[in-house]
Amino acid sequence: MPIRITKLQEMKDAGERIVCVTAYDFPTARLVQQAGFEVVLIGDSLGNVVLGYDTTIPVTLEDMVHHTRAVARGAPDLLVVADMPFMTFNVSAEDALRNAGRLLQEGGAHAVKLEGGVPVAETVRRLTEAGIPVMGHLGLTPQSVNQLGGYRVQGRTLPQAQRLLDDADALQAAGAFSIVLETVPAELARVVTDRLRIPTIGIGAGASCDGQIQVLHDILGLGARRPKHAKRYADLNETIGTALSAYAEEVREGRFPAAEHATEIDDAVLRELLSGVEPTA
Repeated sequence: MPIRITKLQEMKDAGERIVCVTAYDFPTARLVQQAGFEVVLIGDSLGNVVLGYDTTIPVTLEDMVHHTRAVARGAPDLLVVADMPFMTFNVSAEDALRNAGRLLQEGGAHAVKLEGGVPVAETVRRLTEAGIPVMGHLGLTPQSVNQLGGYRVQGRTLPQAQRLLDDADALQAAGAFSIVLETVPAELARVVTDRLRIPTIGIGAGASCDGQIQVLHDILGLGARRPKHAKRYADLNETIGTALSAYAEEVREGRFPAAEHATEIDDAVLRELLSGVEPTA
């Protein structure tokens, strides 16, 4: 039975920290479930991390459905949340309903995440009224990178901080079950967390949020990304690089495959084959 959104609210109320991670495929989702997390997010960051884009903007709904489906199969007991990519929820509430429905029906997600505050609050309301749980996303919103002028900390000025508070209030009032706070000052994240009834999930927002989320590749040291907000708990770049080099060397030197990596044919069958005699039935 997968974790439900009510479990996250219970954890906030009890002062228990919520553990979340962003993953993109079946094998890593299985590892996340085995590690005992609560939430796995299929982020549109797959554009940067997996698909080789410079931003999340080129990621399509088809991309998200495809990757969500794989993660949902790998982590059936977790709360599976799928990002709504750029322009899949911005045009109209009807479009948002249709696209979010695909992420649940075809992708197997239990909830969707979308970026923005007051401007998308009515869309959040429409989705939740239709039975689609919504996670909000405030602060640094990667789909707005061109408008923000880059990946910059948000909420350092009084107008920015006040707007973030207003956006958080609007999302909660619209029915969002939680809000991701990305790359905002830790003190501001504390204010938002204390202010809201629903859980906050931080990424680069300090330790006061009700939960934390990181990209799996960042915390495992897999890939070239080195964001300030991520701690590397492993260095898979080095581990995998060493393994691949060893494989290549053994192939070139004829040391792989060895006898234990091969299968054998019966000697009698081989003799008949080599003698040109057809095997009898």
